[in-house]
Amino acid sequence: MPLRPVSLHATRGSVAAQEISQGIDALLEEYRDQVPLEFPAEVLAEAERVAGRAAPRTGSAASADDTARIDRTDVPFVTLDPESSTDLDQAMHLERTDAGYRVLYAIADVPLFVDLDGAIDTEARRRGATVYLPDRRVPLHPEVLSEGVASLLPEQDTPAFVWIFDLDQAGAVQSIDLERATVRSVAKLDYDTVQEQLDAGQGHPMMQLLQEIGDLRQQQEAARGGASLNVPEQEVEGDGDHVLLTWRSPNPIEESNAQISLMTGMAAAQLMLEHGAGILRTMPPAEPQAIERFRRQSQVLGTPWPKDVAYGDFLRSLDWRDPGHLALLNQATSLFRGASYAAFTTAQEVPDDPAQAAIAAPYAHATAPLRRLVDRFVLLVCHAHAAGRTPEPALLQALEAIPEAMRTTAAKAGELERHAIELVETAALRAFVGEEFDASVIERREATPSKESGKGTSNGSPTRVEVQLTDPPVTAWVPMDASPGDVVRVRLDSVDPRHGTARFVPAGDLSASADGDR
Repeated sequence: MPLRPVSLHATRGSVAAQEISQGIDALLEEYRDQVPLEFPAEVLAEAERVAGRAAPRTGSAASADDTARIDRTDVPFVTLDPESSTDLDQAMHLERTDAGYRVLYAIADVPLFVDLDGAIDTEARRRGATVYLPDRRVPLHPEVLSEGVASLLPEQDTPAFVWIFDLDQAGAVQSIDLERATVRSVAKLDYDTVQEQLDAGQGHPMMQLLQEIGDLRQQQEAARGGASLNVPEQEVEGDGDHVLLTWRSPNPIEESNAQISLMTGMAAAQLMLEHGAGILRTMPPAEPQAIERFRRQSQVLGTPWPKDVAYGDFLRSLDWRDPGHLALLNQATSLFRGASYAAFTTAQEVPDDPAQAAIAAPYAHATAPLRRLVDRFVLLVCHAHAAGRTPEPALLQALEAIPEAMRTTAAKAGELERHAIELVETAALRAFVGEEFDASVIERREATPSKESGKGTSNGSPTRVEVQLTDPPVTAWVPMDASPGDVVRVRLDSVDPRHGTARFVPAGDLSASADGDR
């Protein structure tokens, strides 16, 4: 799936941009030991040295030289990303066939530039993934690679892994192949412009075909019982000395694009399971208690989940603009927990249940190697399987360490990203201190009593509810009692930008304690 940051749109040099930039500078300094910022000199030197490997080397698909590539520069690939993106992992070429469709999906050939156990590989394992912050990103790889020779930028010959899919007229995959090639993107398309053109009945012919295939793949997803959370994204806009938070609902073409990535991840998992070596992205089925709890919540919130409707179909029916639906979508995250990675090098090590529960099929991360560590290893293993070769022993040995590297780096980066978003949110809320808002209750917690022990007395907490504000789009805990789905009135009592906290209290309550922090 595409990796999407929360983005800041602020006039460069504005007070808002300066304040947020300074706050994130301080945050990055605090996390310097956990999230590497600068690349070591030896990593940058190696990146400059290996950048020359982008020069085309053509050969047959069955060549013993694993770096030999087919010349596909005559195929007019296009990319589809946010407008500002320059680290482009994927490019596509779609065409209609007599039997249905053919999809050529090019993925940046990062392994060509990264030697196992070399300086870049060692640093990438320390980082795990590109970290997205509201005003910047901390890249996984040096920019000479990730935004240069390894990126699928337009009008340059770029090495890539090319997945080749033949689909029938219902969008079901009939055949899979994978090759190393040299490709050339002819256009860098962006989501918003493409969607505007499609809505006007125009647009790039390949994007019209992507929309068509995406719709069919969504039907395939529903048929196999897959699910996704249809929640909006948060965006930040800066204007002068003000910061504004807004909702951004993803464009339909973004979901179509995501379906191509999902299809590729499922194909990668299929190849690895058939040949007994690889790394899967796993997620266990939702616990029965979580399912029953969610059913009860759907009743309370006025949109019951029918017994004969799959939870994926039910989630697809919810509209975040409805306060009750928004509360349900927030609660549905309890059904999507426990995501992890599982590496295996023999058929005996394959997980008992290899399916990713939300996707309802085995799945692997295989489409974002510029920005995520694990994808590089998945692509190498899949290419060996597709070519009928056993992956190199050094590669198989490396697989075992990748799940733990992804887990530990994601935890550190996730904490940094949350603090950065809190910083921006509190900067945006500062202008609203003293104002009242309507908010939807999405969770309720009972009061906890004070406890006495030999170490002293711990303070309890009052009954409180988590609420979702629509404008500005933030969540907060408020010391009050209400039921999930209720719309309540709250007041922003105070904001502490330095610590990234904001305190909400019930509207009209001028004596609330400091327990209403977001």
